[in-house]
Amino acid sequence: MKQQLMECSAAVRASQESYLDHVIEEKFIKNATQGLEREMEEIKVSFQNKTLALQRIQLMVALRNKVKQNDNDSRLIMETMKHIVMLSKAVVECQQQAREKEQKLMDIKRKRLSLKKAGRQKLLQIHTMMKKQREEKTSMKVSEMLEKIRNNLEKEREMTTVIQNVFQSIIIGSRVNWAEDPSLKAIVLQLEKNVYFL
Repeated sequence: MKQQLMECSAAVRASQESYLDHVIEEKFIKNATQGLEREMEEIKVSFQNKTLALQRIQLMVALRNKVKQNDNDSRLIMETMKHIVMLSKAVVECQQQAREKEQKLMDIKRKRLSLKKAGRQKLLQIHTMMKKQREEKTSMKVSEMLEKIRNNLEKEREMTTVIQNVFQSIIIGSRVNWAEDPSLKAIVLQLEKNVYFL
């Protein structure tokens, strides 16, 4: 039984190796086939290009020979060739004009972009300027209010000083001994303080 087991194992290994060899061979054949198909396509394209070039050369030789004959057909061929040359020049001129128009369009786009950037900068400047003006107006209003408050304070101080002087004059004019009365003494001393230092 051991012998049969070993034989079966050997047979299985051999079949696996042959299967792996078969898979590798298939991949190799597939890659080789694709490479050959690419080469075949390249050769076909090359052959067609060479055939077209040969046909053009043959056609040019036939046209030269026909033009040398100087008959009606050759004149017609010459007129057709002149017409083709004229059309070719017109095509070249149109292409040149198209390039010029494209260049002008690009220049216009660049100008438009630069104008757009300049417009944004101007808007930003205007916004900044308006903001400054608003701040200046606000600060002017605040300074005007402060000036009014200072003026009112100055008037109040002047009125307070006048009132203090009037009270002092009344107390002194009444010939009351204010130095002996503590409440009058406090009032007189309080009235002598300078309003500007309060």
